[in-house]
Amino acid sequence: QVQLVESGGGLVQAGGSLRLSCAASGSIFSINTMGWYRQAPGKQRELVAGSSSAGTANYADSVKGRFTISRDNAKKTVYLQMNSLKPEDTAVYYCNVVREIWPRYDYWGQGTQVTVSS
Repeated sequence: QVQLVESGGGLVQAGGSLRLSCAASGSIFSINTMGWYRQAPGKQRELVAGSSSAGTANYADSVKGRFTISRDNAKKTVYLQMNSLKPEDTAVYYCNVVREIWPRYDYWGQGTQVTVSS
């Protein structure tokens, strides 16, 4: 059974930085997409950033230029470096690992709270 364990969330002032980490335990094929989503109170979960095993990355418009996603396949870990944080970045951040081809899988972390004060 694969588990995703997130860390790095917390409280930070506007303009500050945080780095989230998500480590996968168990056996997963390295060809996959690892990403970060977030959900603010009263809002739908949204994609923040994704990283494919082919080396491509995509970002939500709201975080482009401020957030950077990276991955270490050997460690089965994905990171999200968040700079110039804004109060509107406040949310629970979830790690996701998905594989669209056989053997398919779709795993989620438990979420980590990020709070940005003004």
